Amino acid sequence: MFRPDFITEQRLGCRLAIASKKRLLETLASLLAADHPRLDADLVFDCLLERERLGSTGLGHGIALPHARVKEVTQSIGAFVSLSQGVDYDAVDGEPVDLAFALLVPEAATDEHLQLLAQLAGRFNDPQVRKRLREADSPSAILRVFSGHQPSTGADP
Repeated sequence: MFRPDFITEQRLGCRLAIASKKRLLETLASLLAADHPRLDADLVFDCLLERERLGSTGLGHGIALPHARVKEVTQSIGAFVSLSQGVDYDAVDGEPVDLAFALLVPEAATDEHLQLLAQLAGRFNDPQVRKRLREADSPSAILRVFSGHQPSTGADP
């Protein structure tokens, strides 16, 4: 489970119209920096882009997981966006990306970084999670998916 402030509604975008990988990374960087006093969107973008140069963080199934270590953060934080249409992201399966989760961790947090990446990748590997994220129509609905809250079906058990 994630800390309550790991991902917040302020760092979520729902069904955004973004046309390129660069613009997607810029948007995620802005969301990550917006409510963090020591982060600058340009710095975050540069860190995410530097990591992308090592190899695409496109996981397949329309998912991207850009991430970076940043000395300005003391606790890991995340931002997420869903897109109205997928963008070319050089993903491992060649599919366009329409769901992207950006992760920043403290510079020295090697183990935590790997654990969070594995936890997120595992969650995104679940077809039901991907489906629910794509169907979400608001930041609060997206946040419920990440918190593990199941929507009510209205049917009796």
